[in-house]
Amino acid sequence: MRTIGQHRDEVAALLAPVLAQLGSEGVSVDELAGGAGAGRGSRVLARVVTAPVPLPVFDNSQMDGFAVRAAESGRTVRVVEPIPAGAVPAPLAAGTAAPIMTGARIPVGADAVVPVEATPPAAFPAALALAELTVPDGTTAGTFVRTVGSDVARGAELAPSGAPVTPALLGTLASAGIDAVEVVRPLRVLVVSTGSELTDDGLGDGTGASIRDANGVALRAALAEVGAAARSVRLTDDADAFLPALERAVGDWADLVLTTGGISAGAYEVVRQALEPLGLAVTPVAMQPGGPQALGRLPLAGRSVPVVAFPGNPVSALVSFEVFLRPVLAALVGAPDRTATELPAAEPATSPAGKHQVRRGRVVDGHVHFVGGASSHLLGHLAAATHLVHVPVGTDTVEPGDLLTAWSLR
Repeated sequence: MRTIGQHRDEVAALLAPVLAQLGSEGVSVDELAGGAGAGRGSRVLARVVTAPVPLPVFDNSQMDGFAVRAAESGRTVRVVEPIPAGAVPAPLAAGTAAPIMTGARIPVGADAVVPVEATPPAAFPAALALAELTVPDGTTAGTFVRTVGSDVARGAELAPSGAPVTPALLGTLASAGIDAVEVVRPLRVLVVSTGSELTDDGLGDGTGASIRDANGVALRAALAEVGAAARSVRLTDDADAFLPALERAVGDWADLVLTTGGISAGAYEVVRQALEPLGLAVTPVAMQPGGPQALGRLPLAGRSVPVVAFPGNPVSALVSFEVFLRPVLAALVGAPDRTATELPAAEPATSPAGKHQVRRGRVVDGHVHFVGGASSHLLGHLAAATHLVHVPVGTDTVEPGDLLTAWSLR
């Protein structure tokens, strides 16, 4: 039985060749910001981006106020026509001051701005009625002026290759007039939910034996958080039909196949039956929930495709994703890892001594409170939790006050 660390390393090694060869694609800034194609998750630059223009592109006012000549500090000057944002102003003649709005272009001849708050009546539009203005003593060149290139110089690196595409970076790209960039192509993951009991139909009165597929939806959402593009498919426990159906779904699209269910010790473990002969290695891990695990690089749809197999119970599948797959994919796109904190337990609990138990919890008043039990079907309890709480191998009893590692999920 593997440790969590050993299996995580195996998953990372399996995916390394694929992640290194994803290639790139040009994507518009609008799409990356959440326009068409929104919901594709975190992205990273495939190439360095440099500034085609300086930022700001012209000297502009940092304040609502009056554009003045600093050399006329202490003098009274005549107020001329105002300068709104977006206007190209006439040069500022000696002995004059121009009302200027925040972001408006500084006129030739001016080199400082006097804030409107420093002049009676201290606010626009009333201050537009002023006929003259006394430039405050001590006004120096550059006062309240955003100078050309003070944010970014022309030709400067805006972001290196591999940088995550953040809201601030997108805003900078838009400011610089960059409409599209090359980003790393997202990993394409086929999520396969197995089980003849799965259905898209209503649940009815509960007298039947079908259930809705939670794993496909939940794992697609989890993958989107770390920049992967995911599709999902449901396959039955028919071993003869499984492989042809899987290969059709894989086609030339999927970089990774992620299955749920069908790898335990039951009589209808379709993933084991169909894929073990192709090289899938079933490797139990000392973890609860999520003990059954499997992986391998298999010949599918005429190519070699990595396959990672999780258990079918929904909490097991999501915990497996958090522990084994999310760290690898988050690192690829620069997404933050789960924040881990050592916190005291608020209540007692038990855990299998030979396994690393992952419980659901909430943090209240600096203490971890368990949410629900340890069973792997308690998806509603996971939805209500804010943390995953780790009880390490060798700990069979948790007492109030014992320190536990908690991963923040939100």
